[in-house]
Amino acid sequence: MDAKNGIERKTFGFRDPVVKHVVTKFVSRSDIGYEKYGRTLDNERRGKFKNLAGYLMDIQEELMDNLNMSWETEHGPCLITKESIKWIMKNVNTSKYNTERCYVYNKAFARWFDNNSPTTRTGGIMSDSRKNCDTMCRFDKIRLWANDRGLYDGGDPKTQALKLVEEVGETCRAILKEDAKEIIDGIGDCVVVLTNLAELTGTPIEKCIDAAYEEIKNRKGKMSNGTFKKD
Repeated sequence: MDAKNGIERKTFGFRDPVVKHVVTKFVSRSDIGYEKYGRTLDNERRGKFKNLAGYLMDIQEELMDNLNMSWETEHGPCLITKESIKWIMKNVNTSKYNTERCYVYNKAFARWFDNNSPTTRTGGIMSDSRKNCDTMCRFDKIRLWANDRGLYDGGDPKTQALKLVEEVGETCRAILKEDAKEIIDGIGDCVVVLTNLAELTGTPIEKCIDAAYEEIKNRKGKMSNGTFKKD
């Protein structure tokens, strides 16, 4: 223990360079924080020097110190910019398990980039700059429609799957009746539900279609009683 500076010194051996990098980063950030605020995190916690607003301000300052930092998530890359910091500060959540911690959702953060980029990376909602574009993909229009109505915030894949069964049934009924208008409506409704079901399960409909095509593109077979049967 370095009593003069209140520092407890320990020596560690690292077999994993990643762990070494993380520990070094933590120690470095702690030193920077102490030099900046004159207190450790433990001092602030025990002394209750800050409320949530104070910690959020610290977060914003830390983010500004890390402009252009990026990382990969399963939903696409995320990047710290002045604009994305505004989104983070607006959407940060307090942990349900530890009120001294907060977080943002990677998926929601990645979706923000989709909303504010002329090109989507996850099959997500297009940006306002392309909402009125004549060439905007039909799937994007469906996702915009669903997102504006809160379907992706409060929707459930299970109920959407049941909705799909309902729409398929209505389409089959229209086919039996040879009702051309209702057939078009039924098929379209199925596509809408499938688009939203794919989005709710975290996979864009385009990726599902591509995967299905890759599976069938070289398939061989023959027609039998109005149905294609693979070899």
